[in-house]
Amino acid sequence: MRDLWSLFLESFPKILLPGLTMTIPLTAIAFSIALVIAVIVAMIQHARVPVLTPLTRAYIWIFRGTPLLVQLFVVFYGLPKVGVLLSPFPAAVIVFSLNEGAYCAETVRAALEAVPVGQMEAGYCVGMTYFQIMRRIVLPQAMRTAFPPLSNSLISMVKDTSLAANITVTEMFMVTQRIVARTYEPLLLYIEVGLIYLIFSTVLTFLQRRGEKRLSAYMAKS
Repeated sequence: MRDLWSLFLESFPKILLPGLTMTIPLTAIAFSIALVIAVIVAMIQHARVPVLTPLTRAYIWIFRGTPLLVQLFVVFYGLPKVGVLLSPFPAAVIVFSLNEGAYCAETVRAALEAVPVGQMEAGYCVGMTYFQIMRRIVLPQAMRTAFPPLSNSLISMVKDTSLAANITVTEMFMVTQRIVARTYEPLLLYIEVGLIYLIFSTVLTFLQRRGEKRLSAYMAKS
């Protein structure tokens, strides 16, 4: 029992460190890019742009309809066959961004459609352009509505980054696998890495609740 406790204490910083230096940066970068993609795709669908709308729907259909692990393999192991070579981390960022962008685009689109049409009409009445209305009136309201589901998507992405170990990204799960291969203690170590993921998710859940309270207070004042 003492040996297991010693292993737990010894391996904890070794697993936590790649979590702070690889898992969290991967999540932050990929989710930031995904939000940009989501807003652009959602606005195209909301405006019903003739040529681009079918393309955005096809993008959402493909990335929501295929497994994330398959997408990682296609980009990292498949693209080199056509001359596109990517390092593990950039490949993971691209795949996570595109995958999460597809899901978040539907969330943002639904939030945009939830904003009353009268808001757009009021903006046109005071002489604002479409983009001014979207930037100053519609998008702020829509993003407040989309905040909770987008936060849930962020928490899910933190856990999904464990799949990046399959394309040799040295994040928490891969480090844990290496320690397991050396110590032959899978139960303890996989529980340990699960605990660290739980800590990350708990912190994000706490921040989500604080953000929701602030948004509620802001909306009450306005």
